[in-house]
Amino acid sequence: MSEQPVPVLMYHVVAHHPARRTLGLSVTPEAFAEQMALIEERGLTPVTAARLGAAWRAGGNRPLPRRPVLITFDDGYEGVHRHALPVLAKHGFAATLFVSTGWLRGAYDEGGALDTMLDWEQVRELARAGTEIGGHTHSHPQLDQLDDERLLYETVRCRDILTDELGAAPRSFAYPFGYSSRRVRETVRAAGFTQSLAVGNALARPAQGPYAIQRMTVRRTTGIEEFARLIDGRSIGRAFAGDRALTKGYAVVRRARRAAVLLRGIGR
Repeated sequence: MSEQPVPVLMYHVVAHHPARRTLGLSVTPEAFAEQMALIEERGLTPVTAARLGAAWRAGGNRPLPRRPVLITFDDGYEGVHRHALPVLAKHGFAATLFVSTGWLRGAYDEGGALDTMLDWEQVRELARAGTEIGGHTHSHPQLDQLDDERLLYETVRCRDILTDELGAAPRSFAYPFGYSSRRVRETVRAAGFTQSLAVGNALARPAQGPYAIQRMTVRRTTGIEEFARLIDGRSIGRAFAGDRALTKGYAVVRRARRAAVLLRGIGR
């Protein structure tokens, strides 16, 4: 198996005027187009999460391109169809979209979305254009804070809706907020997903395992020089030093919260 690290880019909203709650995790359509042009200029080849997972499981029998990169979108915001799809089509790029099925516009909409979402016909059009559609739970909760019953529901409900709407079971999954635990990863695997993506803000490597593939956040503040460093795999630690410090500190808080919930359950 090749130990070649792979940059996996995580996008959310692509829009000129995003909602205030999504501003920090948005990019303008112009910035997205410039970033995709740089990927082509640098000679990288975008692949889907499913192809990456299959190649790493095959141990070299299903080789990746010489310089692979993943372009991923979380949640299912409408700008992925309006602004990103034409750019992806122009370059012939593959991508993976992870949708929260209860946030999309249509029969399953349960509210809670942070910005304008895709509808199901747009999701199907993205799939027909070659975008892999993966799961991102039903209502976008923090999975590691849920009890077993709700955790299973969020994972399986998302899988079943995607299967019904697209005619095939999704293979890839992404954890909302990037949070997972061994219990969460085992539930995702048992639901039939063959790989799952976290955040981590690091290059993806086979040693991370198929259910903890790391991604790097692309923000509105990500300039083109910083973006070039991300896809070239340079100075990743420095670019996300602040994020990592916050993540480590919050991990302690999250474990304490989960322990408190379990103790309350025992005491009832």
